[in-house]
Amino acid sequence: MKISKTSIVLLVIQLALVSSIAAKYLYQRSTCPRVWARTAAYDPDMVMRGRYLSLRLTVDGCQSTLPSALHAIFPRNADGTTRPNGFHVNWQGAVQFRAKLKVEGNKLLAIRIPEADLTSKGVEVMAMPGASCDALRVVEPVDFFIAEYAVDPTPLKPGQELWLEVTVPPQGPPRPIQLALKQDGAWKPLAFQ
Repeated sequence: MKISKTSIVLLVIQLALVSSIAAKYLYQRSTCPRVWARTAAYDPDMVMRGRYLSLRLTVDGCQSTLPSALHAIFPRNADGTTRPNGFHVNWQGAVQFRAKLKVEGNKLLAIRIPEADLTSKGVEVMAMPGASCDALRVVEPVDFFIAEYAVDPTPLKPGQELWLEVTVPPQGPPRPIQLALKQDGAWKPLAFQ
């Protein structure tokens, strides 16, 4: 079997492409902020082979604003003035808006991008009716791939929470690192080998 020069060039190009993506992800993992975020798992709908969990990240939006003040109920003091940093969603349906994700004080925060700002890229964040400002969800799921024979941690037992450590790059969705179960204040990192 003889290998042509064209196939070698094509192989080198493909290897360079894959290596550059891997190098970018490794660089971002070492330089970008990392944070643990609570997640909600749901049934994935991808045509890919393999086992994975589709997870929706919970973000804190208390430092942000909703697209309209009509969408929120603000707690008030005895004199009728509103208290800072806190609201509940008051709308019949879900409220969606673009937001920039950032890490501050070991929390994943969503800061709303104004509609007039067309240059900033962000992620879509959803606020469900009745949800508090610290329980908003990132619309785009984060897929976490697990080994074929690993035990699936979902569905959760009562009192358990699923947490995901993510890297938050300057642009684009968060990238998953590892999973953990939290029950009664105790953390149990999940290893999927």
